[in-house]
Amino acid sequence: MSLRVTFVAAARSAPLLGERFEDDRPLDRDGWGQVERAAPGLLPFAAAELRYCSPAPRSRATGTGLGYAPLVQVALRDCDMGRWRGLTLAEASAREPAAVAAWLADPLATPHGGEPLHGFIGRVGGWLDTRPVADGGAVVAVAEPSVIRAALVYVLNAPPATYWRLDVRPLSAVGVVGRAGRWRLRFDGTPAQRSIP
Repeated sequence: MSLRVTFVAAARSAPLLGERFEDDRPLDRDGWGQVERAAPGLLPFAAAELRYCSPAPRSRATGTGLGYAPLVQVALRDCDMGRWRGLTLAEASAREPAAVAAWLADPLATPHGGEPLHGFIGRVGGWLDTRPVADGGAVVAVAEPSVIRAALVYVLNAPPATYWRLDVRPLSAVGVVGRAGRWRLRFDGTPAQRSIP
């Protein structure tokens, strides 16, 4: 038996360089415009039997804007960044350059007083492993790009440093297929491409 889980990255609530750790800001006008433009391509995922989102405002708004009516999953929250919450990477680096360097180099480090990268990856992977499996069943989950990166590292059983080498764009989708401990990354193309014979 296998399950298909499609992760959809939340729309951006700020320019890339303005992204903040554990950002609680809602979608701005540009973010809503992104959702509107992406909706036709992402709407087919609303047919999933189970539809989830992270508790972040932009994930909830993205899921609602795409017509998913998602249920909030606390386990899909962003990494707990402790005292760096609300800061940009540049701001944290300016305040604590050695601590940021240690955090980037060691997946077990918690210089910010929050959650280690290794623990974050494990938490997201644990959520994935506990999804109910029904052969051919489908799940869609809207989450921050960081959460999706953590899920992909877990699925690939890759070293935690791989997390820093993954780029997840807003409103992009990626699928995984399998069951607890036996996941595969799956590339299907867009819903429109899948209907081409």
